[in-house]
Amino acid sequence: MNRIRLLPEHVANQIAAGEVIERPASVVKELVENALDADARRISVTIKAGGRSAVVVADDGWGMSRDDALLALERHATSKISKAEDLASIRSLGFRGEALPSIAAVSRFTLTSRERGALSGTQIEIAGGKILTVQDTGTAEGTTIEVRNLFFNLPARRKFLRSEPTETGHIEHIVTLCALAHPAVAFRLIVDDRERFNLAPAGKLADRLRELYGNQLVEQLLPLPGPDITGYVGKPGISRADRSQQHVFVNGRPVESKGINYALLEGYHTALMKSRYPVTFLFIEIDPELVDVNIHPAKREVRFRDEYAVRQAVINAVRKALEPSGERFQPVTNVGWPQFSGRDEPAARPLGMASATDEPAARPYQQPVMEFPAQAPASAEVQTEEGRWRILGVIGKLYVLIESPEGLVLMDQHAAHERVLFEKMLKELAAGNAPSQKLLLPVTVEVDPRDATFLNANLATLHKLGMGVSEFGDKTFLVDALPPYFSTENLPQIFRNIVDELRQTGEQVHARRLGEDKIATTVCRHAVKARDPLKGDELRALLEQLHQCDLPYTCPHGRPTLIQMSYAELDKKFGRKV
Repeated sequence: MNRIRLLPEHVANQIAAGEVIERPASVVKELVENALDADARRISVTIKAGGRSAVVVADDGWGMSRDDALLALERHATSKISKAEDLASIRSLGFRGEALPSIAAVSRFTLTSRERGALSGTQIEIAGGKILTVQDTGTAEGTTIEVRNLFFNLPARRKFLRSEPTETGHIEHIVTLCALAHPAVAFRLIVDDRERFNLAPAGKLADRLRELYGNQLVEQLLPLPGPDITGYVGKPGISRADRSQQHVFVNGRPVESKGINYALLEGYHTALMKSRYPVTFLFIEIDPELVDVNIHPAKREVRFRDEYAVRQAVINAVRKALEPSGERFQPVTNVGWPQFSGRDEPAARPLGMASATDEPAARPYQQPVMEFPAQAPASAEVQTEEGRWRILGVIGKLYVLIESPEGLVLMDQHAAHERVLFEKMLKELAAGNAPSQKLLLPVTVEVDPRDATFLNANLATLHKLGMGVSEFGDKTFLVDALPPYFSTENLPQIFRNIVDELRQTGEQVHARRLGEDKIATTVCRHAVKARDPLKGDELRALLEQLHQCDLPYTCPHGRPTLIQMSYAELDKKFGRKV
């Protein structure tokens, strides 16, 4: 019996669908790209339940005759290319001829189309790749494709779909990218019977950007010089924590390219802080023969014949856009905590840690001064589980000397107070008592449709954080209260950062996790500083509160609060026999 056999056609189609159709957004992408290739001037996308229940894409393009409509449902049938040489100069968005049969193989599929100038149209119904009916019908010129119950015959694939808001967000992102790439085309998006946006044809990219993102963002963009590289980049300081608003198009096709990502960062150079990504709407026009768009089944990635030349062109274009602005930022110096090494490594170690401690950045030398508490040492004692700790004094107006049952302990009063304040605020947050301050004047913030969907899904999380946020329109939010540890200087940028942080932590976001970085920054400002004189009772209270913390041995930034030198280590230093 032969081991190798041909797969049945319906199985082969399902495998092809697995390569092309990852989720409902993939369906939308393929259908909208087909509509654009058909010279559509108006495209409408309607979805329900994140696209898993229904996706309907209607256009006013060329349309198809009965024979073409039937042929389009066969694998590798396309009007975009006719010979292998055509692959070297792809000018259309679609060309593989796999989209329609792949979609039809994993859904309940209806295609309705009428060719321009024809008296009637054709309607074809398919379920799981099997044609059910083919009939004449009256319909408008163009094509409408309805996809219902995606992956109904592949329950394992259906289980891997994410929540409705997540899938909706991916679809909005795809439609937004297509609308950016083709501003002259009208786009309408309807989500669960609610119109998300209705974009009229725009004469300029800036007008389309203004419709999608609002004036606040557009005013913070700088035009790229052209002619082959056009679009906009954000001014220095307008950035994101991830690449979610970094859009790159090659010959009108949204793409991913590590080389271009690198070129963008290199173009900003010192104008961008570490771990931040520029807001980018970058359009590259290049001879189709110099770019390969056929390296990925879903056509997401491209390869350039001369990668270096393209990268250098992007770098130069970004630098030209930034240089006249006069808004370059100096890089923020990240003061490190270098490790001791070799024979100079001290014996002292942070409590609760096994290895030697980090050394703070050097300070100007000052004569060490021993400062004893105002009250007798006996009154500055703390009883702990390890025994009695006795405060001896303070050196350098920062480090508190303490005698413990184990030996000598040094406490950084600033780091210790940071840890105490940090855990206090976290406990308030966990208990639902997040502090909140009303703004004198509420502020409206415009975001893009994708971020708006995400914020709507996580409003409860923001409320737990102490933020008074409410929807004020499809893409606008009203902010009337903030926790005290949030700055009010640039709320649009704060909201973009919040959305990025929410996405990084996943769909189920805990308010405490979202607020930790903000709280850590705040407690650093409000904690006891170096050289702040503390009396005996204050030192004792600080030490008691530190011992009550869940993680008393480090500050919120990871620096040690306590360093210990045991009696055995002291004996060794002084040459005593143990």
